[in-house]
Order: sequence, then structure tokens, then C-alpha cells
Amino acid sequence: MYEVRKRIEVSAAHRLELSYDSKCENLHGHNWIIDVYLRSETLNEDGMVMDFTHIKKAIHDKFDHKVLNDVVDFNPTAENLAKYICDGLAPYCFRVDVQESIDNVASYIK
Repeated sequence: MYEVRKRIEVSAAHRLELSYDSKCENLHGHNWIIDVYLRSETLNEDGMVMDFTHIKKAIHDKFDHKVLNDVVDFNPTAENLAKYICDGLAPYCFRVDVQESIDNVASYIK
């Protein structure tokens, strides 16, 4: 089994839709750290699970310097973003960690 991890940093803003009052309902930004984990029993014709550049492009181009509410059609919590990213890198992705601050990390694991 082959496994790769790619770490990507994006700067993006979001506002959350919550069932309680929170300052996070206001537009605010983070320097997000996203760790993507992929695995495969075989390698592609280039000898890779997936090219690190392609992984970065799929995430960085979509989210960097964007308002996430304008990019996705769901409440852009770290948890929801982790699942969305993982699903977008199927079938190889099995885990995504989304860190919105030094103390706050959400993971999605298939």
C-alpha cells in the first residue's frame, strides 16, 4: 500500500450560519492549513499515487484568497470543508485535516 500526504496553506474568508449567536457569523478569515492523505495499492504510469502538484492545484486554486461561502453551497465549517475536499480527491483520498487556527483542527476520515 502506498500513502502520501500533502500540506497546503490557503488564505480564505468565511462566515458561518449557526443556531446560536457567535462572532463567527461575521465574515472573517484564516490562514488554513490543509493536510490531505491519499493511498493506493498501485501507482499510476508516472509512479505516483497522485502528483503533489495536482493535489495542490485542486485545493489551492479553488479556495485561496476566496470567500468560501461563494465557492461552496454548504455552511463552510472546517468539518464540512474536510469532507468536501476528501470527496473531491476520490478515490484515493481517505483523510483530510483542516486547521483554521493553531488550536482548531477538524478531520474527516473515510
